[in-house]
Amino acid sequence: MKKLLFALVLGIGCAAQPVMAQNDTKAKTILEAVSKKINGLKTLKANFTLTLTGGKGGSVKDSKKGAIAMKGQKYRVTISNQEIICDAKTVWTYNKDAKEVQVTNYNPQEQSMSPAKLFTNFYDKEYKYSYKGDTKEQGKNCDLIELIPNDKSKQLSKIELMVEKSSSTILGGNYWEKNGNKYKIAISNYKPNVDIPDTYFAWDTKQNPGVEVVDLR
Repeated sequence: MKKLLFALVLGIGCAAQPVMAQNDTKAKTILEAVSKKINGLKTLKANFTLTLTGGKGGSVKDSKKGAIAMKGQKYRVTISNQEIICDAKTVWTYNKDAKEVQVTNYNPQEQSMSPAKLFTNFYDKEYKYSYKGDTKEQGKNCDLIELIPNDKSKQLSKIELMVEKSSSTILGGNYWEKNGNKYKIAISNYKPNVDIPDTYFAWDTKQNPGVEVVDLR
């Protein structure tokens, strides 16, 4: 599930340098508008639905609903029986069924698609991007942007982002892996600049009695 969340989101190494000549000016303008809007927010909350299609003939299908909160580089993702919490220094991955939380150091260089990256200018160093025309997402008019990783060793082969024309917000995305899996994310119920305390982005042992802490740092 952790891999599924970061395939996003909704899903990143930064070693590759931008290849500006191969990028689309219109796509860049749209993506920059998304980054500018999100970077202007103090906080953000949203809901999402994540659907996996894979297996032979696309026979495997799994859909889950979740929520995300962001405050700068801090984030908290809740989906099904799992939570991923990050205070920009430490990442806590909580498996509710196992009653276990794994603790690791936050390293943005190692992540393929963290929630924080999804709403910033990650695309400029890591992907070739192009404008693919108009589309509809959740009944709203959107621009469709295609991103292809510069690093061909990545499992992720292609991303499509649906950006609402009127608000410059990402309403959804499709993510393809080389193994044939496809992830679709639909984002809804945006709540900008809501009050979120910093404590929301850190694990609280006292609030979670009986949960085993596995420190992998």
